Amino acid sequence: QVQLVESGGGLVEAGGSLRLSCAASGKIYSIYGMGWYRQAPGKQRELVGDIRSGGHPDYADSAKGRFGITRDNAKNTVDLQMNSLKPEDTAVYYCFAEINTGWDSPTSVYWGQGTQVTVSS
Repeated sequence: QVQLVESGGGLVEAGGSLRLSCAASGKIYSIYGMGWYRQAPGKQRELVGDIRSGGHPDYADSAKGRFGITRDNAKNTVDLQMNSLKPEDTAVYYCFAEINTGWDSPTSVYWGQGTQVTVSS
């Protein structure tokens, strides 16, 4: 069983910062990509950014220059630092991880429970 647990959401004024954290635990053999999606009310879930093991993060255009993704492979964590937040960043943020639970197991995508980020104008 694999779990992804998120923390760090909340309410912030426009221009402020928030840091989200996500920790994967359980039967983990290896983790490939990790990252974050978000879903605003009435909209489809969209990719914020992701990072491969040992690679550099990639970001959606809306996140470039404002958000930063970092990963700790030893702790199986991925963080999302969000700066210069805007009201349009308001959404539920979900972390994800591409995980193998065994050497002969297929890679599956696991999701966190979601954390609300609200940016007031």
